[in-house]
Amino acid sequence: AAMAPGKKITARIKRTLPVRGPQAPTLSELMRWYCLNTNTHGCRRIVVSRGRLRRFLWILLTLSAVGLILWQCAELLMNYYSASVSVTVQFQKLPFPAVTICNINPYKYSAMKDYLSELDKETKKALETFYGFSEGKSKVRRSVDEWNSSGSDFFQQIPLLKFEDFSKTATDFHSGQKRKIEGSVFHKDSSIVNSGDSNDIIGFQLCDANNSSECALYTFSSGVNAIQEWYKLHYMNIMAQIPLETKEKLSYSADDLLLTCFFDGLSCDKRHFTRFHHPLHGNCYTFNSGENGTVLSTSTGGSEYGLQVVLYIDEADYNPFLVTSTGAKIIVHDQNEYPFIEDIGTEIETAAATSIGMHFTRSRKLSKPYSDCTETGADIPVENLYNKSYSLQICLHSCFQKAMVDSCGCAQYAQPLPAGAEYCNYKKNPNWMYCYYKLHEKFVKEQLGCQQICKDACSFKEWALTTSIAQWPSAVSEDWMLRVLSWDKGQKINKKLNKTDLANLMVFYKDLNERFISENPANTLVILLSNFGGQLGLWMSCSVVCVIEIIEVFFIDSLSIVMRRQWQKAKKWWNNRQQERPGKPPQAGDLERQGHDNPVCIDEDLPTFNTALRLPLPQESPLPRTPPPNYSTLRLETAFTEQLPDTLELGQH
Repeated sequence: AAMAPGKKITARIKRTLPVRGPQAPTLSELMRWYCLNTNTHGCRRIVVSRGRLRRFLWILLTLSAVGLILWQCAELLMNYYSASVSVTVQFQKLPFPAVTICNINPYKYSAMKDYLSELDKETKKALETFYGFSEGKSKVRRSVDEWNSSGSDFFQQIPLLKFEDFSKTATDFHSGQKRKIEGSVFHKDSSIVNSGDSNDIIGFQLCDANNSSECALYTFSSGVNAIQEWYKLHYMNIMAQIPLETKEKLSYSADDLLLTCFFDGLSCDKRHFTRFHHPLHGNCYTFNSGENGTVLSTSTGGSEYGLQVVLYIDEADYNPFLVTSTGAKIIVHDQNEYPFIEDIGTEIETAAATSIGMHFTRSRKLSKPYSDCTETGADIPVENLYNKSYSLQICLHSCFQKAMVDSCGCAQYAQPLPAGAEYCNYKKNPNWMYCYYKLHEKFVKEQLGCQQICKDACSFKEWALTTSIAQWPSAVSEDWMLRVLSWDKGQKINKKLNKTDLANLMVFYKDLNERFISENPANTLVILLSNFGGQLGLWMSCSVVCVIEIIEVFFIDSLSIVMRRQWQKAKKWWNNRQQERPGKPPQAGDLERQGHDNPVCIDEDLPTFNTALRLPLPQESPLPRTPPPNYSTLRLETAFTEQLPDTLELGQH
């Protein structure tokens, strides 16, 4: 049967192309084919341009365009991971925050007399030895007997020291003897310039209980700071051994702290407050804690529609060595947040009316890849010891407490207990003080890794506070007001109130504008792809199909050619090695086989470049002879009178 011209060309290609050949296409042939057939005009001009100068210019222009595309695309990628900040202000009814109030003095000094008697004796003896201080008449209405008591062995092991000079010669206040002090010096008041002589330096020495030669010396420019730090060190030892139930009884009750209460113009009482025991501040009380599932709100701004309380401070029952200021501490926070009152609490003065105006702001940050924040803290490898919503402070404190338990064998008193741990005290853990100070030094220098592990929260609420203070009560109203307050609380106080024992506090919204600060992606994926397409079209006249073509040619096809050539080299080496073996006859399959039909060319279309890559090159050896044609079929060719001349010439061959 006669064949169409196109089919004859395909048949001729099938007859002439061998099934297998010893050579493969080269990378230069692939690149030339790509440049002649690609839609990126610059590459084509490199191949078809005549003259070295013109070809060099097209190479330079094409490479410059590629460089500009890479630069612009890198800028687009960097801009894709940036975020824009938007601020939305809404006027609406706002939920009132939780307000936690603590007395600056954590425990009643009169109730702590039995626990602190030895420590107070040692402190007063140090004051007498170093400064010639005599108690005399004190505002504290009790005295501690026998100042010259020898105290416990532990006070003798870690006494206060007064330095005579900078050669580490110090006077022990307990024994009054001078001794040589060894160890690293850590000056705790490095920000204060000591203009006096070295006799003003006071400190204490901590040594490793397992290695007495490992010591650290902590010095202070101020004797007040040295005595307070030394006192707190022993104070935490004592408090760590007292059960929680006992400490709650030693601190202030709600009736002791709260005299009057108003919220949103209505009277309130201790039932609206929730007790919260803080290790350093004793019993604190949280208004609107949401513990019963109800959160109060306010629909009007102004001081008359917020929280108003009068606090009874009882200055006469303060610990004179533990705290040196009088008043209360408050913190405004969300119901699900832990009140870190020791870190960010606001102090309230006595004999004054303190007004705190609030502005409410909610913030929302984008997480990865825009910022390194965490949504819930579940991805942070630190156990939350506070049972509150995640925050950076909770993570840092929990991380340090975990390191404290791992390194020192016990937990630091000011933070919650991990499971299975107990608070440090010198009876069970004589080495904990030295361990704690060394560990805290590493924490401050960011050597524990806590600052690297802990991240900011992506969502948080903030109340910006504006504080104003006025004298309270006024001179003209002081007499009657104190009498009325004493009468109202006479059954609990049993004495006439003094204005220095009272503090008036007002917490309110200055306005009901809620600010919402949020981060939004500066670019979406659609915009990014559109920008990529614009850059490719501008500099290279290229599209997405062109990019796919580049990936196919430069990565897939190029890799295929390289691997094929390596395989042929290995195969050739193996065949040569096999032929070098003595006595092995040549294989019949070594001769190149050729046939009429190439199995690769199975369709009727002309082969593409990728199809041709799979075909071996023809051999130099002559083609095997084919059987003579059936001449009776030649008569059918007369039907194709309009056959093209080029196909007629091909048919004659």
